[in-house]
Amino acid sequence: MANTTNEVQVSATAKYVRMAPRKVRMVVDQIRGKQVERALETLQFTNRAAAEPVAKTLQSAVANAENNNGLRAQNLYVKAAYVDEGPTLKRIRPRAKGSASRINKRTSHITVIVAPRKEA
Repeated sequence: MANTTNEVQVSATAKYVRMAPRKVRMVVDQIRGKQVERALETLQFTNRAAAEPVAKTLQSAVANAENNNGLRAQNLYVKAAYVDEGPTLKRIRPRAKGSASRINKRTSHITVIVAPRKEA
């Protein structure tokens, strides 16, 4: 990402999360653009398994911002959040008459970018 202004962005990435990217994207779409506290509340009450790794990644990004850049968590918002597809684990399931079918166990790379909110 090209950083045209002198805006501080802090990111965190969770790699090889054993969940399908399509399912994780449904959760990530809910927090994009929100204030960090609101996003964590949303994830806490989201009834999906993907909410836990997304919340951990968001908390990691906030911790990185506080410890490495000296930013305050109250001023941060989720600037960007996206899910990339990781490697797929290919497994075989026995089927009728000695045949087999493939099971794809998909993985995800979750990235969350937080930035301080601009005061108007």
